[in-house]
Amino acid sequence: MSAKPEAADAVKPPAKSKKMLIIILAAVLLLVLGGGGAFFFISKKHAAAEDGEEAAPPPKAAAHAAPKTPPVYLPMDSMVVNLADPGGERVAQIGITLEVIDAKASDSVKAYLPTIRSSVLMLISQRTADELLKAEGKEKLVEDILKAASVPFGGGEEEEESTSKKKKKKAVQVEYPVTGVLFSSFIVQ
Repeated sequence: MSAKPEAADAVKPPAKSKKMLIIILAAVLLLVLGGGGAFFFISKKHAAAEDGEEAAPPPKAAAHAAPKTPPVYLPMDSMVVNLADPGGERVAQIGITLEVIDAKASDSVKAYLPTIRSSVLMLISQRTADELLKAEGKEKLVEDILKAASVPFGGGEEEEESTSKKKKKKAVQVEYPVTGVLFSSFIVQ
């Protein structure tokens, strides 16, 4: 009889370890499912927030705007210009590419390209080498070229503000075909 109780004791510990194993597996499974559910909930909430930003109604001014098309680039021939330095020995070789709204605008700008090129040459020839070598000088040149490129299309002229109290006009935002000026080369000697 003594052999049977030992066998019974040997069977009980594996039953306890099986119960313990099942409890541990259930706990791990519960944690994995809970973590997966939390991850799913958070990612769904995050995706809904991103969709909400994209689905937000556009501002009223942009609601009537045409869909944006990629810009068209119109390269100009490189220019070699004498600079306004004393002695007149300094020159600049500058390559410019105009950024225009679309292909239709590109055709309009091409019609006025000789006028725009002449204006750009005049603008550069009024600068000194020191002005053109500084970042601020290049930025100012870009602004001036943009103004010069808008002149054939009715821009570039500064409007005087009316001091009359009776007539107050709102400034009308006009979009000219040339929207940017890019330098493809810039050498000052």
